[in-house]
Amino acid sequence: MGFTSRFIDQAKARSGSVVLPEGTDVRIIQAARQIKDEGIADPILLGPAEEIQAVAAQDGVSLDGIRMIDPKTSDKLEDYTQGYAQNRELSPNVARRMVKRSLFYGGMMVASGDASTMVAGVAHATATVIQAGALTVGYAPGIQTASSFFLMVIPEFQGQRDKPFIYADCAVNIAPTPPELADIALASHASGEKLLGEPARTALLSFSTRGSASHEHIDKVTEALAIVKQRGAGLDIDGELQADAAIIPAVGAKKVMQPGPVVGNANVLIFPDLDAGNIAYKLTQYMANAQAIGPFLQGFAKPISDLSRGASAQDVVATTSICIAMT
Repeated sequence: MGFTSRFIDQAKARSGSVVLPEGTDVRIIQAARQIKDEGIADPILLGPAEEIQAVAAQDGVSLDGIRMIDPKTSDKLEDYTQGYAQNRELSPNVARRMVKRSLFYGGMMVASGDASTMVAGVAHATATVIQAGALTVGYAPGIQTASSFFLMVIPEFQGQRDKPFIYADCAVNIAPTPPELADIALASHASGEKLLGEPARTALLSFSTRGSASHEHIDKVTEALAIVKQRGAGLDIDGELQADAAIIPAVGAKKVMQPGPVVGNANVLIFPDLDAGNIAYKLTQYMANAQAIGPFLQGFAKPISDLSRGASAQDVVATTSICIAMT
């Protein structure tokens, strides 16, 4: 698994648990078996036990030692219903119908501390996973926007092998407003602090460097930076910067009179919109032969993550390891 092996080791040391709401999917069952056998986390499969067992038996996967919970008959259903009803100001009947859904039940497990993280998405749209997370786990303090990031690992960069970067947002927010872009920057900086193995240095990217051009697209980035400075005083977050000025020390020194710690040394890159972020991560992945790990959701009070519909069992294991490492 290459670079992700470090997160597997971190996850093993955490002794956490992961709730997997799509428990009847064979890929999820295979991943749960590996997660359990390798001691990465304690996996919890959601769904009717007989359905999970039937799928596992057909694939020849043992469920020994793996917890299964049917949200509709769980002994925690009423506790979670009460908690959800209070938080959302709903009637118990409406809250119960919501919590019986696997994504919402899984989210309430995380919110209640009965699971460390939730990983879902092989059978649900990203928007649905985000909605469930927002309504159960909620957002981190000061954050009102769910976003995503990729962990990009460059085989060789400026003399360093396997150089990691955070790229955001590459999968969720199409045209973020300045406050939303500020949320993305702050959430990504926090993700970088947990995952990069070095201090996060976050650059808000643009086609301009510190006023070298003038356009409303640049104004959005500078407005976002102003919001970040108000809310995240003292954090190493800077902008607006062109990509080369952000990551190449020699270029940054030429383009910026007072560079600071981020210029030329950024390891968390914030793109102004989804066009830029999605294009950049795919170009990096294929032209630089980089490893693109993700996307991961961020901005929530506790780690939860989305999976692509085509995710493999190995993808589920890797995502779980990183989510547990972020707890």
